Amino acid sequence: MGTFKRVGAVLGLMVLTGCASTVKSQRLRPDYATVDRQQVKRLAVVTQPFPQGQQYVGDLWSLIARQWLNQNRDYLVKANTSLPERPTDATFKDQCVEGIEGVLWLDPTVKRVGEGAEVALKAQLIRCRDGEEVWAAEAGGSWDSEDKKYVERKEQYVKELGPDVEPYVVPSYKLLVATLDTLPNPELNETDKDEKIDLGE
Repeated sequence: MGTFKRVGAVLGLMVLTGCASTVKSQRLRPDYATVDRQQVKRLAVVTQPFPQGQQYVGDLWSLIARQWLNQNRDYLVKANTSLPERPTDATFKDQCVEGIEGVLWLDPTVKRVGEGAEVALKAQLIRCRDGEEVWAAEAGGSWDSEDKKYVERKEQYVKELGPDVEPYVVPSYKLLVATLDTLPNPELNETDKDEKIDLGE
């Protein structure tokens, strides 16, 4: 009985501190390897609508996604923005400007809880040439705003976006990384690789 109680206490602690992020679902086009792997490499990131009407949180999500993808995947993320209203055009023509082949749409929900935040995300990669979905995922979790491993990262985003983002950095970063980690890698040719180096992230 004592062992059961200890296990229960540990499980309760895990739930409280959000030790595990949850990617609830993900999907990828069945023809990804033969089509989009070569064709959808240059992206724009848009967080829309930004959570709770707070643009700085939307800006944070888009910036984290752009930087993480440029550093950890072979995408060339050229732009990041956040917009207040739910999109009326699911093909994101406004973001599909010249040189952009796909739009990563982030639709987050963020709620401050105690010393941290509950965060959830619906994400989609939309192909610009026809507005079709390439990849999508849904995830959620809750984390404390303080984490010793993320002190420098938090300082970086506070410096760039202002002190209001501080409590959101760690929960947003952890959920975004777990979600974006399910994105496949596109295939870059030599010209793409040179362009990737020039991005400098």
